Amino acid sequence: MILLLQKFNLNKTYQYLLISLGFFLPLTVSLANLIIVIIVLLWLFSGDYKEKYKQIINSKLMIASLMFYFIHVMGMFWTEDLDWGFSTLHKMWYFLLLWPVLFTIVNKDYTKYYIYAFLLAMALSEIVSYLIWFEAIPPFKNALTSSNPTPFMSHISFNPFLAFTIYVVIHEVLFNKKLNKLMLGLYSFFSVALIFNMFITGGRAGQVVFFVMIIILILQYFQKQKLKAIIATIILLPAIFITAYHTSPIFNQRANLAFQELVKYDKNRVAINQSVVSSVGARILFANNSWAVIKENSLLGVGTGDFPTEYLRINVINSPTSPSVTNPHNMYLLVLVQSGIVGLLSMLSIFYYQIKLSFKESNRFFCDLGFALPLLFLVIMLSDSYLLGHYTSLLFVFFSSFLYKNFEKD
Repeated sequence: MILLLQKFNLNKTYQYLLISLGFFLPLTVSLANLIIVIIVLLWLFSGDYKEKYKQIINSKLMIASLMFYFIHVMGMFWTEDLDWGFSTLHKMWYFLLLWPVLFTIVNKDYTKYYIYAFLLAMALSEIVSYLIWFEAIPPFKNALTSSNPTPFMSHISFNPFLAFTIYVVIHEVLFNKKLNKLMLGLYSFFSVALIFNMFITGGRAGQVVFFVMIIILILQYFQKQKLKAIIATIILLPAIFITAYHTSPIFNQRANLAFQELVKYDKNRVAINQSVVSSVGARILFANNSWAVIKENSLLGVGTGDFPTEYLRINVINSPTSPSVTNPHNMYLLVLVQSGIVGLLSMLSIFYYQIKLSFKESNRFFCDLGFALPLLFLVIMLSDSYLLGHYTSLLFVFFSSFLYKNFEKD
């Protein structure tokens, strides 16, 4: 098998597959998974294992990623619900296998094509989203109605994708001096379309992190001009928010609802046997109950598969009228419950090394994007377990595989 693989250009095959993966990543689970399977099989049967091992073991980021996974493997030894534990490990396999595989096969000369493919797919997604919103085509897949046009993934994932893409596109507009007038115009139009789309869909986590991405862009643009950065932030962010609030019915509705839910929560304390049905109020309830479990098992957690069981136990005591859940909709709380402080520190070490490596990058685009990516996830993980979702975890692993690789050592 190894000899057969050596007869054709394996590197180019990898690169075409990676470009294809970048394109299908935001569009389809099935085709993205098919490409992943092909890449992994080629990697496993292509030999050169010493060089692959050397690349992985010499990267502190790869070690941190593998440690995060293996801590969850160790958590299976003190978990009672093995089925749920194996389900969790299955959702995390990108950290065990895919990320190290991609890390060893990415090629510096093709990184721009990975990004172009992703942006092209997001442009296609934009076109379809607007066609649904204008009712030119009927809603399909995840876009259940024309008022929330997120066709290829749920709004929970789609809006963080939009926020990330907005950052990439606006960064090109601001910093890429090689763009000709046509490309500058296309990128500018694309960024406006992306921002408008952000506020005609209902993903609040993505909308929040969008403002964070804008702040990062402002700080990066006015890097040595702090006063200008502060003024730009004070003017631009409220202007975007007010414009979106008064022009987008769904953003207006969800912003009002979020505020009302926060105000109402204290009046609806579930501890007094009243149920909280709002999403923001429910997340506060999830956090309170999860924290009760964490306090009892702070160091190593309850085990990889025991969140549902332990949450149910606490929920019966603290909030008996509210349904139990299998996920606290917060990545930090989930890891703390499952793996304790050890697991949380392991997860945070991944982001620490990403940020550290971004500062060492000489390429301005890679440096800035390498800083923005972990911050995006550090924010959105406050509202859901985004490292376990297919689309968002693949986004994280795909871009991390080349943003933090020292190609000079290869």
